[in-house]
Order: sequence, then C-alpha cells, then structure tokens
Amino acid sequence: MDTIFTRGPSLNNRLTLALVLSVLLIFADHKLDAFQSTRVYLNSIVSPLQYLANLPSLMLNESAQRLTSRQQLIEENERLTNQVLNMSERLQRFDVMQAENTQLRTLLDAPVKHGMRKMVAELMAVDNNPFSQQIVINKGAIDGVFQSQSVLDDRGIVGQVMEVGTTNSRVLLVSDVTHAIPVRSVRNNIRYIASGTGSLDELYLEHVPHSVDIKEGDLLISSGLGNVFPEGYPVARVKTVIRDESRPFAVVSARPLAKLDRLKYLLLLWPQQNTDTPPIEPVTDTDEAGENP
Repeated sequence: MDTIFTRGPSLNNRLTLALVLSVLLIFADHKLDAFQSTRVYLNSIVSPLQYLANLPSLMLNESAQRLTSRQQLIEENERLTNQVLNMSERLQRFDVMQAENTQLRTLLDAPVKHGMRKMVAELMAVDNNPFSQQIVINKGAIDGVFQSQSVLDDRGIVGQVMEVGTTNSRVLLVSDVTHAIPVRSVRNNIRYIASGTGSLDELYLEHVPHSVDIKEGDLLISSGLGNVFPEGYPVARVKTVIRDESRPFAVVSARPLAKLDRLKYLLLLWPQQNTDTPPIEPVTDTDEAGENP
C-alpha cells in the first residue's frame, strides 16, 4: 500500500529543487531588489508577534528599573539628609567661630600702650572653690609668662598671674577676697584701693573718708602704684556710695568692667622694659643632666 509521502519526486529531488529556487530568489532579491515590498508586508505581519514575544522582557526591565529608581531615591534622600545635618553642624560651628573672631578682634584692638608686648591666652578651667576666684589659662613659662603679670580682657583688668607652670598658669581675679589693686578716679585723680569681695560683679573701696569727692558712675583706672598693673587701664565703675556718719568710713562699692563671669580669651601684658626679654625656657631633665658631671 502506497502512502502520500511516496508520491511525486523523491526527497533528494525536492531538496535540490528547493535549494535552486532559494539561490535564484536570493540572487533576484540581491541584484534586482524584487522582494522589497514583500519584506515590508511580511515585517508588518510579524511585528505584533515580535512585540508579544518581547513583552515579558520589557515588563521585567521596567519593573527592575522602577525598583532601581526607588532605591536610588532612598539612597539620595539619605545622602541629602546627612548632608543637611553636616551643613547644619558646620553652620553652628561657624556662628561660634564668628563670635570668637569678633571677640578676638575686640581684644587685640584693646588700647595697649605703644611698645608693650602682648599675647592672647585662652581660658582652660575655672576654680570650682566658691571662696576662691581663680582661673587657669593655656600659657605658661615656655611662653614667657611670669608671676604677678597683668591679665586683661577687651574691657578692663581681669587679674594677675599667681602661679606659672610649664604650659599653663593660674590667674587670681580682681574679685577674689585676697586681691587688691591701686586705682584712681578719672574725674578727679583721687587714689583708692579696690579689694575683691568674693563676688564677680562687686569690688570694695577701702578706707574712703566721708568728705572725699566720689560719685556713682565714676570710672576707676589702674594707678600704676605697686609696680604690678600698668597705669591707665580700666578697672571698675563706682556703683554705690553710702555715707553713714556712724561709721568711720564711707561704704563704696564698684562693679568690675571686665566680664569675669564670661571670660574666654585674655590678654597678657609685659612691661615696656621687658619687651625684648626672651621667653623663659623650662628646665628639662637633659639640661640638669648636662650640668652635673
């Protein structure tokens, strides 16, 4: 019994015929461009099938891109948040530095006498003893600091150096109960002794007779007596004058001009005759060993 596959030319003849027709069609299309319109129609027919075949890939790519974009937005938002926090912290430091710069400029513009050496020091610590008014600054013997050296701020005299270390020093404030400074009134040049009361905002003028011409608001400056504080620097302003005849002397209090409760930067002064004196060098173990044979 013959099947339909045994009818007609053999398979080899069919293959040969197909190859010959293919070569002819390729030659005709290449040389004569005879099937260009046919290819356009065929592409139009197949194009929807291509879109359908690429649709899953496009959907996956779009989903991945959306997830990537969301992750990028989250990372960028986190980065910008951190940047805002860093800039805010820098702005806060900038405000502090601007205030310190203004204070330093004011301090360096203080009316220091011509030829007098000066140096800026910074507050390191405040004595927590309620019965002592002392502070520690970051300058010491290696910077040429010496005992009884005058210390000022941008408004007036703060106190004097009482102890000198290698890299820091202790300053006794004018408000300490053990401190006294010779002063004189700018208005009439009468001399007084201003002593500390233990309070940062009050000094006491000792042994002021009732008949002395002193008024509230009088400016008191250093007189230069005692060879500790240079002459002519503001110290205090008279706050109250009480003349009680039952007492031997008038009770006179003054307010220090220096801001003793908010010190940050201070000014160290050297006497004019010591302007060219080299800084004191601390004695080291090597120097001591070199001196002893």
